[in-house]
Amino acid sequence: MQNRPTVKDYIRTIVDFPHEGIMFRDVTTLFADPRGFRMAIDQMLHPYAGQPIDKVVGLEARGFILGGAIAHQLTVGFVPVRKKGKLPGTVISEEYTLEYGEAVVEIHDDAIQPGERILVVDDLLATGGTAEAGIKLIERLGGEIVGCAFIVDLPELGGRQKLEALGMDVHVLCEFEGA
Repeated sequence: MQNRPTVKDYIRTIVDFPHEGIMFRDVTTLFADPRGFRMAIDQMLHPYAGQPIDKVVGLEARGFILGGAIAHQLTVGFVPVRKKGKLPGTVISEEYTLEYGEAVVEIHDDAIQPGERILVVDDLLATGGTAEAGIKLIERLGGEIVGCAFIVDLPELGGRQKLEALGMDVHVLCEFEGA
């Protein structure tokens, strides 16, 4: 009897991208396969099924793909957290540190109402900097985060511990060793 594929089986690794020494975990191969993509969406939302959730927040950029699909499945709204300068209208911003520099993310100042229950999603959890910045934006708007869901965790980079130290429930589908 042959084993069923897992989400991890659909993810390819690209060596030395975007810099030498980086093992890039490419989820576009997962997204391109209808069974793999469906499996990932179902598994990401499973722990939160039946919980009251008002909106899904997707972190730029692959979090938009996942977040839109999960929001559709849950029949809730979707809110993007984008890189600085990409959203029209009034926004609030949060600076954070990446593995290789600094960045700023933004959210519309009216995207989340106080007390709304939010699920945060993205494809990959590395150092946790982007997710932490998104969490801070949501909390500044009064949102209550029910959980953070990711396809891939890179445990050696400590992102999960960072988010759990903030009191977040973190759900990941698979892990890869190394950076």
